[in-house]
Amino acid sequence: MTAGIDASVMVAITVREHPAHAPAWRWFSDEVRGRDGAMALAPQVLAEYAHVVTDPRRFASPLSMEDALALASRWWHARECRQVAAEGDTVAIFLAWMAEHRLGRKRLLDTLLAASYRAAGVSRLATTEWRDVDVFGAFEVVRIGEGG
Repeated sequence: MTAGIDASVMVAITVREHPAHAPAWRWFSDEVRGRDGAMALAPQVLAEYAHVVTDPRRFASPLSMEDALALASRWWHARECRQVAAEGDTVAIFLAWMAEHRLGRKRLLDTLLAASYRAAGVSRLATTEWRDVDVFGAFEVVRIGEGG
């Protein structure tokens, strides 16, 4: 079954020093690799991924922007990737969830991502930050690592 993937999982898979590297890699190997359309990926995830993996304050050995964008392109064009863009109901779902759950400005991007996946019919979402997604009650959340 296809799972939406967020930047936290992509970062954990890429960065060996990330605390969730091993469980993220295991999940990716078991659930995604070699399966057509086994992961859904929204464009905003690629931007956040590049932002995080190039940050020298987060990691001792950050990637160069060139390397980060090359990896982002590989993710986007992978056979296993179902590309998801904002669709008709995305904004309506986003605005409704922001109001219903009384979310603030720090939740804007995560909520828009969740709404994008929901509008595209994605019902599973893989993340290391599951508390950000649990609030919506709209996904089977694949919890990667110890985070939350």
